[in-house]
Amino acid sequence: MPNVMLRNNAAGELVFYITKKDHEEIVVALEHAGPGTWGGEMQLSDGSRFYLEPLEQKPKLPLTVRVKRL
Repeated sequence: MPNVMLRNNAAGELVFYITKKDHEEIVVALEHAGPGTWGGEMQLSDGSRFYLEPLEQKPKLPLTVRVKRL
């Protein structure tokens, strides 16, 4: 379960960054992106998938969270 940082880049895209691996990718799909629930399964631009326990609302970014690799 790595710790990752989620932030928005200048283009407004959600960026997924793993500090220990110095690896950064764009989130291309997010299972729950609505106003009531935010998180769930995330697919990155390199094809890898991670799971973020859903939050009750969209968080203020940047945010450091723990995710599971799928």
